[in-house]
Amino acid sequence: MPLMRIDMIRGRSQSGIKQILDIAYHAASTALHLRPRDRYQIVTQHDPDEMIIEDVGLGFERTSAFLMFSLTSSPRKVEDKQQFYQLLVHDLHQQLGIAPADVMINITTNSYEDWSFGDGQAQFLNGDLA
Repeated sequence: MPLMRIDMIRGRSQSGIKQILDIAYHAASTALHLRPRDRYQIVTQHDPDEMIIEDVGLGFERTSAFLMFSLTSSPRKVEDKQQFYQLLVHDLHQQLGIAPADVMINITTNSYEDWSFGDGQAQFLNGDLA
């Protein structure tokens, strides 16, 4: 999976956080065609005054339910990214009632040589992951 960091305002239950992680993993697995057990997710919770998320003039009304998804990933097709955006927002809304305007997603692309999954090895380069 891409490395997925999720920033949110402090106060959600452990089960609520787990649901967000599971929904995000399902959306990424489906849209970005992930391998089994390809799951790397990190949650950071913030006090309300530690997150200022405006809307670039788009008119979004943000609430304390806001979620920022920041992914670092090897290159993906544009249509796969768009499907991920739509599926993630849809599922968070349908399953948890999170408003679509409260979900922001950013994907930063890097290359296979930028990843080491452990043991000081570049698994994409040495053939362990093809």
